[in-house]
Amino acid sequence: MIWFVGAGPGAVDLITVRGQELLQRADMIIYAGSLVNPALLQLAGESCEIYNSAEMTLDEVLERMRDGNARGLEIVRLHTGDPSLYGAMREQIDKLEELGIPCQICPGVSSFCGAAAALQAEYTLPGLTQSVIITRAEGRTKVPEREHLGHLAVHGCTMVLFLSTGLLSHVKRELLTGAYREDTPCAIVYKATWEEEKIVRGTLGRLPEMAAENDITKTALVLVGDFLGDDYELSRLYAPDFSTEYRKGKDQN
Repeated sequence: MIWFVGAGPGAVDLITVRGQELLQRADMIIYAGSLVNPALLQLAGESCEIYNSAEMTLDEVLERMRDGNARGLEIVRLHTGDPSLYGAMREQIDKLEELGIPCQICPGVSSFCGAAAALQAEYTLPGLTQSVIITRAEGRTKVPEREHLGHLAVHGCTMVLFLSTGLLSHVKRELLTGAYREDTPCAIVYKATWEEEKIVRGTLGRLPEMAAENDITKTALVLVGDFLGDDYELSRLYAPDFSTEYRKGKDQN
């Protein structure tokens, strides 16, 4: 059995209980060494075989999985955050299916959740935005034309950008063609939830300078939107005149 496990955003204690148990009983772990906190590997048993996929090709990863499965090993493929986001998981699962090797997924806490926690922010605020766009700027990995930042920017909602820290001049230029402004609040969160975590706040107009001044070039999320500002409406759910199936609203007259 192959388990695809989300390692969480960085902090060792933010892996799920299930993920922790899977690591503890694994006979083989293949982990994303460029992003996963190596301290998580301390959960593995002494006899566990451990491989760093950052040094491997897809075929080499699959060969390790096939070999381990043939030997009856319990295998964990450890991905950063949640493997459903930029995890290159689908291509592995499809190949495993072709080989007749069963697999399951253990979800993890994504770094975009860790970044919000670090900022003590709520992505969806009444009166401002009820939508979150999770995307990336186009670099060496292409983005579909319809998903270029300039097209997505028309919505002006909360935006979280992965894998874009080295492209911030492009990000700024594209977002300003839409509903975002020079003074739209933004933040860069470097290694959210890690001990090395760094938070930089500012406005979209200074986004490239914010990263340069703080020597942030990778392993960071960029968050843009008015949810980082101070103005928003209170939730109607807890308004005294708002009725739910659990509570009858009171007449305010």
